[in-house]
Amino acid sequence: MNIRHPHDACAEAARAFSAQEEPVEALSRWLRHFARFLAAKRGLKTALHSGDPAYEGLPEYFQQRFVPVVAELLDAAAASGGIRSDAAPYDVLRAVADIVAPDDDGYTQRLLTLLIDGLRHRGGSRIVRVTLMRVARVGAWRRSIWSG
Repeated sequence: MNIRHPHDACAEAARAFSAQEEPVEALSRWLRHFARFLAAKRGLKTALHSGDPAYEGLPEYFQQRFVPVVAELLDAAAASGGIRSDAAPYDVLRAVADIVAPDDDGYTQRLLTLLIDGLRHRGGSRIVRVTLMRVARVGAWRRSIWSG
């Protein structure tokens, strides 16, 4: 079994969303798709940080695979005027990863809505950085409280 196949399929979904939707909606749909992908891979985060040599190259692979995907979606949405242009792709991916609650899709979806709404805000760039940091912090806090 090729472990990268599901990751490639997740990344490729961005093209389908871009072909079917306006740029902001394509971004929104893909971020939600990515969140569901992460939620389904419950043990992935533990495996990536396990020190097992079998997983050594995956963090870099994920960055190489997903950062360009979200960068294209962000660029298209910003070019359409639908979102601000100063959100860093890695920061957006990290925020999504931090808020995913595998056992609480409603929570994940609510925070994704906040994140996407924050990207739509056109104020100073500090607003986006603070929004992304707060979303990530809430996700980390929630995991620490409920994970014991």
